[in-house]
Amino acid sequence: MKTTFRRYDRDADYERVGRFLVRTYSTTGSHINWLQPRWEYMHYHPYVEGVDLNSIGIWEADGQIVGVVHPEHSMGTAYFEVDAEYGALKKAMLGYAERHLCVIKNGNKTLMIYVNDRDEAFQNLAIRVGYEKQSGYEAVSYLAIPNPPPEITLPDGFRLKSLAEDNDLAKLTRVIYRGFNHGDEPPNDYIEERTFMQSAPSYKKELNVVVEAPGGNFACYCGMWYEPVHRIAYVEPVCTDPGFRRMGLASATVLEGIRRCGERGATGAYVGSILPVYLSMGFRQIFNCSLWRREWA
Repeated sequence: MKTTFRRYDRDADYERVGRFLVRTYSTTGSHINWLQPRWEYMHYHPYVEGVDLNSIGIWEADGQIVGVVHPEHSMGTAYFEVDAEYGALKKAMLGYAERHLCVIKNGNKTLMIYVNDRDEAFQNLAIRVGYEKQSGYEAVSYLAIPNPPPEITLPDGFRLKSLAEDNDLAKLTRVIYRGFNHGDEPPNDYIEERTFMQSAPSYKKELNVVVEAPGGNFACYCGMWYEPVHRIAYVEPVCTDPGFRRMGLASATVLEGIRRCGERGATGAYVGSILPVYLSMGFRQIFNCSLWRREWA
């Protein structure tokens, strides 16, 4: 079927792309699209301010979205979402990304792209036009949610809470800032960023879990999203204050968030990681997207 191209319009297309990602959800085959919660997280992450959303390209057939090429938290890196029946679009999508998503460094254009390791056709296309495979990658792991859920244990004096019970943005900001190794104490505008993130349409405070340490500060945080059509949980983000690491707190928050999604009907959970902490919970890698880079004049 003939396809048409146009630029992304945030107001008109944000939800339409989300529905496209739900419609094309799959974990098998050579190409696998983003989960809808990641698309939502991208749009409500503070880094979106550094992204030109109008640079996103959309391909449609008979009024239905069949392809999207876009950055995430910064320009210069491209992701490709495509209906499996329209895989031939990838050549045009890559060409568009090179023209509109690249960055210029030292007078040369540079673009990084993520390609599924199973997608030999896309890898061969990338090689033909000059891309080289890098050491970077994005892995995705999956956990079938057990029933009954596993027992969750915490050290004495620590307790699990949801943000529906205690949405203290100052304490939340502090654990995120420290947990991602940005420094000791966050600047004041970080609270505004947390407020923005919590304005996402699917953000549910009752699914976002913290561990409260003795004394009242948050020691660990797990963000959790639930996609009800396919009954899946999506883990993003997870962080632990450096002063409370290696105590099992991250496992506890993630498992509690997954348990809460399970109560809503979730049967599986995804996380974009293969860190040992997730593998120890029972997550298993299901696919990998490698980073490829091209630089040209």
